Amino acid sequence: MRNYKGYLIDLDGTMYRGKEKIPAAKRFIEKLQDKKIPFLFVTNNSTQEPQAVVDNLANNFDIHVTRENVYTTALATADYLAGLAKGKKSVYTIGEFGLKKALTDKGFYFEEKNPAYVVVGLDYDVTYHKFELATLAIKRGAKFIGTNADTNLPNERGLVPGAGSIIALVECATQQKATYVGKPEAIIMEKALAKLNLQKDEVIMVGDNYMTDISAGINLGTDTLIVYTGVSTPKQVSQKDIKPTYEVNSLDEWSL
Repeated sequence: MRNYKGYLIDLDGTMYRGKEKIPAAKRFIEKLQDKKIPFLFVTNNSTQEPQAVVDNLANNFDIHVTRENVYTTALATADYLAGLAKGKKSVYTIGEFGLKKALTDKGFYFEEKNPAYVVVGLDYDVTYHKFELATLAIKRGAKFIGTNADTNLPNERGLVPGAGSIIALVECATQQKATYVGKPEAIIMEKALAKLNLQKDEVIMVGDNYMTDISAGINLGTDTLIVYTGVSTPKQVSQKDIKPTYEVNSLDEWSL
């Protein structure tokens, strides 16, 4: 095991399972904090501000971090667009407050008819009218951005539609593929690296889901650590052509 200068870490399935605590996760974060090793929670959730993630970890899982430890796909999307903008700051957005706040914090303003960008994420109040505006704007030449490709989200009712399902409708209506930012794409990982001010060979990606977390690390070219406390199983991973760098059943097995 190498000594890494930074950690990129998934949340659900790695730090907790839904509303269930994973005791090893708390110990893992506290070891990172004791050793003053920087880390970022990298999450595909674009609906919430970082503070909501911080509060959830503290109040429900006794894991105490700061806003600076949280990097959402909303923040990554705003950072990505800021790098493209070149003075173009108009955007039409399908999404929740977390996404819109991240964009406005980077100086973007909302325009329905002729925006430079259309950004689509998870929106709990999505309507036909929103789809119509997004479709027409993309047809007029707006660059089409999707926050993340997750087609479903687990909740107490089962697997409900995720951001990827909403984005897919716009893709169908426009006959255009979105540029995706979130895991497993490298964009969110590159932006997270920049936030840590580290190189890809200095960090490791930690997660429970091969298709998102581990694939994101592989796409970036960084080492990966899969923990079998969530989505992926050892049998599933054994069938993959590219294996994680490390595999553990519990984060307690990982030495810093």
